[in-house]
Amino acid sequence: MCETLLLFGLGMQEILVIALIILLLFGGKKIPELMKGLGKGVKSFKDGMNEVTDITKDEKDEKKDE
Repeated sequence: MCETLLLFGLGMQEILVIALIILLLFGGKKIPELMKGLGKGVKSFKDGMNEVTDITKDEKDEKKDE
């Protein structure tokens, strides 16, 4: 995890400040709803990527059979 934070040039203090600002803007009750929506979006994206991968594998298999 430290490697990821170093890539973006963010230290622990900057992360805490950003988290505090988000907490102040959205409030404690709204953040879990936002994270739930974000999680659903990520899951949907992964499912879509897997579907595209499966389709391309099927197309390659069909070309090999011919």
